[in-house]
Amino acid sequence: MGRSGVRALAVKAVGWARSFPISRGARAARQWTAVHLASLPWNDWAADTVHSVLLSVSELVTNAHLHAAGTAHLVLTWDGVCLHVSVADSDPRLPSPREGDAEADPGATSGRGLGIVTTLADSWNVHSCHGGKAITACFRPRGGPGPHAG
Repeated sequence: MGRSGVRALAVKAVGWARSFPISRGARAARQWTAVHLASLPWNDWAADTVHSVLLSVSELVTNAHLHAAGTAHLVLTWDGVCLHVSVADSDPRLPSPREGDAEADPGATSGRGLGIVTTLADSWNVHSCHGGKAITACFRPRGGPGPHAG
């Protein structure tokens, strides 16, 4: 207990990082992510969040490979509230929403990646880093046991 008589709560975060060259692609990133998600306490009861994370990883890694034509650096960080999924690449151009994204051409085979991430994630942001950029999406698991369960 601290001086005020209130028990101090320690914040414990866990994280993993891996680089995925184009030859390893989005499928390898998704599989690697699934292994690490399985170790998190909410994996069993937050299937919707797990699926949202996996689809977003696919989109973000694919975008990094398409636009930077190089390695995608994927970092997962669970801080006890939010799973932060960050993908960095060497392309310094920051993404911007495409005109009319909500009504994209139904026959188009690309151009929906960030729209999908926007829909699935609780929040996301992009920032410049190390001559390139990083896109980070936050996912808060839902559907778990109530606070008085157990």
